[in-house]
Amino acid sequence: MLQVKGITVFYGKMQALWDVSFSVKKGHICSLVGSNGAGKSTILNTISAILRPQQGSITFDGKRIDSLPPHKIVQLGVTHVPERRHLFPYMTVWENLQIGFYESGKPKKEQDILLERIFDLFTNLRERRKQLALNLSGGEQQMLTIARGLALSPKLMMLDEPTLGLSPLIIEELFKIIEDINAEGITVALVEQNVEHALRMADNAYVLENGRIVLSGVGKDLLKDETVKESYLGF
Repeated sequence: MLQVKGITVFYGKMQALWDVSFSVKKGHICSLVGSNGAGKSTILNTISAILRPQQGSITFDGKRIDSLPPHKIVQLGVTHVPERRHLFPYMTVWENLQIGFYESGKPKKEQDILLERIFDLFTNLRERRKQLALNLSGGEQQMLTIARGLALSPKLMMLDEPTLGLSPLIIEELFKIIEDINAEGITVALVEQNVEHALRMADNAYVLENGRIVLSGVGKDLLKDETVKESYLGF
């Protein structure tokens, strides 16, 4: 579904990615893991056209997208759920979701069906649909951020650090929701610092260091890799 080939990316004069190549298969969960500053978020920002590659190509569903504007990439079915939520704090849960529905361009009847699916996944949000996003807990805000991404009916959902700063109980719940989203046929590209969880759930995974991919393979196989265990799992 997604093919990234040899991308090189700069922030101004500072190089962030060196000749990065990877692929995400349709229906899979692909995890990108590594330490802070390794280039994980830069990859997602480049796919969604927040950044532009100086070299290389990005193909989605057989179409080159690395020269498209961000809204065109969204229209093709790529949703980017960014780090640190970026909700509209003085809008209600329902109003935040309507932003996603508006961008999707779906008829009202289809929106209503999708809204029920979203509330089945995020039962807390159903109860709080009239509450301001500002007044939600951190975990509920993250759930709303993901739910708003689902309102766009994505083919590929890119999640950037969805569990950052959350309690262990909420983290477990969010990972279960991500698996449920994938089970509905949505492909997932996951950037996550919780390496053990991210690799355990991944069909395929890539380990980044200093803007380069240094390891790749089936997620559960990488959990057994000595370098991964020593560098990221603490044993």
